This record gives sequence, structure tokens and C-alpha cells, in this order.
Amino acid sequence: MNLQSKTVKLRLVEENDAEFILRLRTDSKYNQHLSQVTGGVAEQVEWIRRYKNDEKNKLQYYFIIERNDGVRCGTLRVYDIRPDSFSWGSWILNEDKTRFAAIESAFLVYRFGFDHLKFEKSHFEVRKENTKVISFHEKMGAVRNGETELDFLYEISKPSVLAAQEKLLGKLL
Repeated sequence: MNLQSKTVKLRLVEENDAEFILRLRTDSKYNQHLSQVTGGVAEQVEWIRRYKNDEKNKLQYYFIIERNDGVRCGTLRVYDIRPDSFSWGSWILNEDKTRFAAIESAFLVYRFGFDHLKFEKSHFEVRKENTKVISFHEKMGAVRNGETELDFLYEISKPSVLAAQEKLLGKLL
């Protein structure tokens, strides 16, 4: 499974990523729209160990986003895998990201979900106050199909992602 684009790639998380993940998830610049993390590096390592069982059982996938030179610059997780759809989130990019890391990592996660997992659509939620991410997803072709007290709920189809990718292909990939 090659999940690499022009400037970034996705790889599955390993225990030695624990400190990096904890630093990202506890940094106030990046965690405003994420669930709280408790504990330290040892607890994060233990979480990764438990997660690896889920990965083995194809229940969820947690990726490190790296620049193509190997510098870690973010995280992204595929979860809530349903019979006809997958969700993704825990999407964080730090100051080491490339200029197009957001769009490239989004296209890579869709490649994973559509081509590797064989889904035709994705569902996800975005915090209502996270206006930049809402705009990003809507420009990609996501359709808002509900809401909770905290989140807007979205769905995006494989054809919508492919159309967005085609439009940006020359610039990015």
C-alpha cells in the first residue's frame, strides 16, 4: 500500500511515535477541536499497543503524516468502519507540514479508504466552530447531512473526491 503524494506520505503509527503524538495532542495550537488526552508517554505507548490489535482486526487505522524527507508533521486516523462507509479524523498538522500537506493527506486517506478498504463513501464529523476545516471539506464536495450539539455531520462520495482531485491534480500530485 503506497500512500505517498508529492510532498507527504502516510504510514501506520508505531510505539516510538508516542511522544510525537502526545506533544501534538497536548499543544494548544493544535488540539482545540480534538478530544482531551490524559496521561504521559507511557500511557500513549499503551494506547498504541491496544490500537495495534484494532489495526490487526481491521477496526481502525492510525497514521503518522510525514514529509517525504521523513520529518513527522501530523496524524490522521481512520475509524468507525461501517458496512458501507469509513470515518476519519484526529487530523493534526504541525508547523513542519508542507504547503499542501492538508490536501495531500486528505487525498491519501481517501485513497486508503476507497482503494484499499474498497468503500464508495466516507462519513465524518467536524466541530461547528472549526470553520477552516468545514470550508475545506465542503470545497472537496462533502455534503452536510446532520448535526449534533457539537458537530456538523458530513458524507463524501468517491466520485466527489475524484472530481476534486482531478481539478487539483496538476497543482498537487
